Amino acid sequence: MSQLFFSLGTNLGRRRHNLQQAIAGLRRYVTITAVSPVYETDPWGPVPQPPFLNICVAATTTLDPITLFTYCQQLEKELGREKTVRWGPRLIDIDLLFYDTLIYQNSALTIPHPRIGERAFVLYPLADIAPDFIHPQTGQKIADMATAVSPDTIRRLPQPLLEPGAKN
Repeated sequence: MSQLFFSLGTNLGRRRHNLQQAIAGLRRYVTITAVSPVYETDPWGPVPQPPFLNICVAATTTLDPITLFTYCQQLEKELGREKTVRWGPRLIDIDLLFYDTLIYQNSALTIPHPRIGERAFVLYPLADIAPDFIHPQTGQKIADMATAVSPDTIRRLPQPLLEPGAKN
């Protein structure tokens, strides 16, 4: 079994519902072991848009990373994602951050995700569920990487996305 981490984000429609649906869809391909608290984050990028809800998910799988990436893209489409503007508003975004300690790149997929170190909306929720995970390229703990970026654009929400023991 391989250990992996995802980042999920949404800023359109029923945002909590979108994240719950993405988790339910991911369960078809992976065994989810942890879900971070929900963070509301200011949008990132050049396009004016509403704030995001972001979470990170820890999971295990027997699938290879390419197959898993393909399934994640299919799931985004099933949930209504339309890729129109880069870094624009989205119903759901599912990013594969880490797959064990694999370092991999092709034209469609880079593992680890290349912009992890500059994104508070990834690092803070990831540090909640995997503070001691070591980035295979930088050698840094996720918790240490999180303290190096400003938390000014993110707010941890008090209500969990899933109730304890929930299956969706």
